[in-house]
Amino acid sequence: MLSCKDDTPFAVFNAHGEGDVLLVCEHAAATIPSVFGDLGLQQDAPLSHIAWDPGALVLSMRLARMFDATLCYQRYSRLLYDCNRPPESPAAIRDKSETYNIPGNGNLSEQERSQRVKTFYRPFQKGLSGLLDARKRSGRQTVLATVHSFTPVYFGKPRDVEVGILHDVDTRFADAMLAQTEGLNCSYVTRRNEPYGPEDGVTHTLIEHGVQNGLLNVMIEVRNDLLRTQEEIDVMAAYLGGLISNALSPDSEWPEKTIQTGGRS
Repeated sequence: MLSCKDDTPFAVFNAHGEGDVLLVCEHAAATIPSVFGDLGLQQDAPLSHIAWDPGALVLSMRLARMFDATLCYQRYSRLLYDCNRPPESPAAIRDKSETYNIPGNGNLSEQERSQRVKTFYRPFQKGLSGLLDARKRSGRQTVLATVHSFTPVYFGKPRDVEVGILHDVDTRFADAMLAQTEGLNCSYVTRRNEPYGPEDGVTHTLIEHGVQNGLLNVMIEVRNDLLRTQEEIDVMAAYLGGLISNALSPDSEWPEKTIQTGGRS
């Protein structure tokens, strides 16, 4: 049982949005309910990138306003459970993330792990599925877009990519967004499936709710040092909004599904 006024891990912003885009932010918050203590973390860890995706929720809300999109997001730290991972994944509940140990996640019993799944993952999945089911019943088109941020330095290695456009086996919407950057002097260094790709296990939400439902889908990754202020977030939202808007152009023709040959990229 979570110790807070509203213990629902799934939250919705702009629930009655009428746009075609449905946004998801699985790593929106760094909050750890008091019942879990501090998980034994080092002093700076609870607000570091290992606990959440800094800037991702504010960016998601800005995009939601731009597209009159509904946004669903997780209200608790991914250190408790990463809702972009299935229960069988070792990365769903980590006992170490990058250089940080997470003592409160070490040596969990099967019952404790199952309780985390029940408390955080299942409600999130049910909430997102419910939104998609309601849209399907009303006959609405849906483009599923998940929004994340990543650290500019990982295991001591700087990353020069600034925006990642990620996909799993269904490349349709990622292709359309990336096509907007070809031959242009883009505002940001934008690349396909960087700094992560399907092989890193980051496309669970896309597969579970996008690919399996035949929906256009994409995962957006933004380097978090570009999301430090509201002004920076507004500029990034304008850039991403342009890519999304052009990809959603009425002139766009969508094959039933475009699958990369050879499986995942």
